[in-house]
Formats: sequence, C-alpha cells, structure tokens
Amino acid sequence: MDFRTTPQDDAFREDARAWLTTHLARQPPDWERELGRGGWIGIGWPGGATYGNRTATLTQQVVWAEEYARAEAPARTGHIGENLLAPTLIAHGTPEQKNRFLPPIARGEELWCQGYSEPGAGSDLAGIRTTARRAGDGTYRVTGQKIWTSLAHEADWCFVLARTEEGSRRHHGLSFLLVPMDQPGRVEVRPIRQMTGTSEFNEVFFDGAEARAEHLVGGEGNGWQVAMSLLALERGVSTLAQQVGFTRELEHIITLATTGDARADPALREQLVKQWAELKVMRWNALRTLGGSGDAGAPSVAKLLWGGWHRRLGELAMGVRGAAGTVGPADWSEPSPYELDPLQHLFLFTRADTIYGGSDEIQRTIIAERVLGLPREVRVP
Repeated sequence: MDFRTTPQDDAFREDARAWLTTHLARQPPDWERELGRGGWIGIGWPGGATYGNRTATLTQQVVWAEEYARAEAPARTGHIGENLLAPTLIAHGTPEQKNRFLPPIARGEELWCQGYSEPGAGSDLAGIRTTARRAGDGTYRVTGQKIWTSLAHEADWCFVLARTEEGSRRHHGLSFLLVPMDQPGRVEVRPIRQMTGTSEFNEVFFDGAEARAEHLVGGEGNGWQVAMSLLALERGVSTLAQQVGFTRELEHIITLATTGDARADPALREQLVKQWAELKVMRWNALRTLGGSGDAGAPSVAKLLWGGWHRRLGELAMGVRGAAGTVGPADWSEPSPYELDPLQHLFLFTRADTIYGGSDEIQRTIIAERVLGLPREVRVP
C-alpha cells in the first residue's frame, strides 16, 4: 500500500490537529463523550457513518492516531470498546447487537473491558475455566474469575470468553458473551496494585452473573473463532499511536543523555542509536502490515518487536539516569509510598511488556507453527 499522503489526508490532519487543540484547551470533564460529539470514535468502522462517526481512509486513521498521540491527549478509556469489540460485532454480531451496542460506543457513553485471561490461563487462552450455563429464563449464568482486566473498575460491560459446553477442553465449547458489569453481588472487581504503586489492572469475579442469550456473539460454541478474530485487531492502527508515544519517551531520554554525564559513555550512545533505528523499523513494519503486506505471523512479529524494544528502553532510561534513577524524590517529607518519576515508572512498568498481550514465548510458538511450519509443541495432558 502507498502510504504517501494526499491533499485530502493533509486537510484531514489539519482538521484533526485544530479540533484537538481547541477541545483539549477546554479540558472537558468527560473526554470520551467529547470525542463522540466530535465524531472521532470509530472513524475506521465499516459503515461507521451509520452510527454518527466520521469516516476515514486507512491513511487518515493513521493520521488521527498520530495527531492524537502528538497532542498528548488523555489516555483513552473507550479504546477496548471502539477498537476491539466494535469491529468484532461488525464482523460477527447480529443486526440487533450492532444496533444496541455500536451507537453508545460511538457516542462515548458505554465503556468496555475484556474478560479473557484467568489465573491459570493467561497467554494459553484455551485453558480458561470460567463457565456460562444456560438458564431457563433466557439468560446465561457466568461463574469464574478473570485477571489483568484493564479498566474493569470503570467499565459498563465486559465481553467474556467462557465455557458453555460442560466437559469441553481447550478451544472447543467456548462462547463469547456480553456481560453487564453493574450486577452487585454477582460481579466483583478488585484492583491489582503493581510495583509502580498504580492499579491499571483488576481481578474480576463472576458469581452467577447474568448475560442475556441475545448477547451471545457468533453462536454458542464458536467463541474461539470470535476471540481470535478480536485478538488480531489488537495490532491495528493503534500501534502507530503507540509508536508516537515511544518516540516521545526516547526523545526525552536522548535529551537527558546529551545534557548529562551519560554522553561520555560510548555504550550508552550506541544503545541510543540502536533504539532509534529499531523504532524506525517498527514503524515501517506496522505500515507494511496495515497495507496488507504482512503474513499470518505479522501480529506476533509486531508484539515481539515492540515488547522487547520498550522493555530495553526502560532499562536504557535507568542507565542514562545513573544512580539518581534508583532513589526517591528530593523532598522526603512526601508521604510514603512516594510517587515515581516518569522514567522510574517507565522502567518498572515495561518489565511486563514481554508478558501481557501474549508472552514472547507464545508469540514465538505461533510464528514457528503457523508461519514456519515447524512441528507443533507437545501438549501435556
């Protein structure tokens, strides 16, 4: 695909930049609804104009993602609904499901979380144990535990992968259900405190939580196919915005290195250049993949590239900071636990980059088996 911009793309960039500048200056209290009113949610959805969105070509979606990141706009709480659930419903949902759930997402009114990983089934998603049993009142009753659930403490809904066939194993007998989170006594959310001191992730406990039968997506027993379709979306246009954020972090570290003692260290200088070059490679690989030039292993390659790169960036940040990066704030009157500075947070948080979203080991197995055709890994019963 030719990713050179057209005059229409340039005009779209100016429109996006002007809108972000104006609306960020207002500091609206509900940013998701502000985006919805502007028509900026779901600009890449097929037929998105039906739900009140703007429509954008693939290059314009890239432009929006980049401008959003460059403007340092607020972190999106609607990302999971907009970029994961909505395209999945467009591909697999019924007309009734699309009409019920897509407009509120487009307006920024309903937030979603993802109920996939479990304590015993993280990267190995086929090992999940959460069950959903059909009740006589036209509902499923969901029971089990999910973990590492981003934004569960804010979400209105959760899409849950659960076993609807008793006695089924691995990827058989799974179904994809839409479950409301506001069910006191049946849905409990517990934040997970990380070593950064923050709690971006949660545990979610379902104790007979209700999901309506008409909110089963893709048909009973077809959950694995729907779930895999959704996971492929995690490596889409949003990776370009992610890389703009990576660029800002790298530029900050380069500035520290060139103005401090680290500039005299040839090993650190070499690593800075290497990080810069690898980031350029990741960008072109992402554009190649979005243009349809990737293969079946492209999402796994992308995850391996950015996960390792970002973790090394965190390590590099501490190398550039030197001993100062290992201590707390200068003002020790601050109550404990004290706040980490941005680079300390970067270092600690990126320790998980090669684990969440599919560990490096799982990504390498996918590439080996599905792309290179190597013998399948032996499964222990």
